[in-house]
Amino acid sequence: MKIGIVGLGYVGLPLSVSFAEAGCDVIGLDVDPGKVSALREGRSHIEDIPDARLAGVLERCVFTTRYVELHDADAILVCVPTPLTPNREPDLGPLLASAQSLAGVIRRGQTVILESTTFPGTTREHMVPLLEESGLRAGEDFALAFSPERVDPGRTDYTLRTTPKVVGGLTAGCTAAAAGVYAHVCDHVVPVSTPEVAELSKLLENIFRSVNIALVNEMAMLADRMGIDIWEVVEAASTKPYGFMPFQPGPGMGGHCLPVDPFYLTWKAREYDLSTEFIELAGKVNQQMPYFCLERAERALNDASKPVKGSKILVVGVSYKAGVGDMRESPALKILKLLRERGAEVSYHDPHVPELVDFGLRSVDMPAGLDGTDLAVIVTAHPTVDHRAITERTLTLDLRGATRSLGTGALQL
Repeated sequence: MKIGIVGLGYVGLPLSVSFAEAGCDVIGLDVDPGKVSALREGRSHIEDIPDARLAGVLERCVFTTRYVELHDADAILVCVPTPLTPNREPDLGPLLASAQSLAGVIRRGQTVILESTTFPGTTREHMVPLLEESGLRAGEDFALAFSPERVDPGRTDYTLRTTPKVVGGLTAGCTAAAAGVYAHVCDHVVPVSTPEVAELSKLLENIFRSVNIALVNEMAMLADRMGIDIWEVVEAASTKPYGFMPFQPGPGMGGHCLPVDPFYLTWKAREYDLSTEFIELAGKVNQQMPYFCLERAERALNDASKPVKGSKILVVGVSYKAGVGDMRESPALKILKLLRERGAEVSYHDPHVPELVDFGLRSVDMPAGLDGTDLAVIVTAHPTVDHRAITERTLTLDLRGATRSLGTGALQL
């Protein structure tokens, strides 16, 4: 089978490699010529795909910027970004552009599958009319389905192979065709009745996490006011063997999914005269967490008889999650910005992020980066960082609970 992949980012490139490893020929397309050129040379831009793994499948992969090369594919998977506009509304620009380009090259008998996270109705209301500009009929001349990506960067216990794959086609035949495609790389395919069910299932997964993270973050702010250790509270509640699932407080949510996906559903809900107040409230709580973290940093310095202005503050970990360099929607960026606005001299250390161009900063080496530091703030707890050594050298505010078991006296969220 020959598989076409549109978009070679955090979703598309791992898919490309997985299909190639399963014995499929792959045509990977991206609009970024630099990315395509690097991939042709065996250089990966995704941490989950090391160069050595990419090199092992290069003979089965063709990387291109030309949509016409997708004409020969048996199936085409669309994995383009679905970001938000500055007004926090869905931006379907990349998705619609890819659909328009595909309309000029798709052929009878192909299977087209959308993986990009979006609101219910996108596949039927937007993809169908654009793809049918080809003169072919969706569900008759070509199969069309939606299958939400479930990539969690840096995770190794659940992979594409072992994570169940939800698939919803325009027709039963479309669902069967898409399921047959994923059978090459997924052990368990979960067929659902429509694309809308599949689209909403992805949003529910991430909104579930967003709401519960907001709940524990709000509890953390209350616990702080009451002088109660929120981490001990979570640990105690977690001993209940039913009816409770632990979520950890932190500086906010990052990544493409959790800070973005809820807004796709709240926007769509307005078409049905429904205000999704619960979901929107969760978003507001999580967006406020960097401000609470700023307040905690200010209090930590104040207790040490130091103002924020002029203090040297080292931010430890700036990617959105531990073990990866993914900066999408990272709350660390907001915290860095707020600290600078208060007059702090800010630096950072992150073994996965060598440079923050927008801040004019490069990651400092450790332990030299601690010299003269008034406060270290652990924003992302990378497993390769020696957090104990940090707490032994300088005043430390731990926003992730990484030092609780060390007995070092670091300040907690």
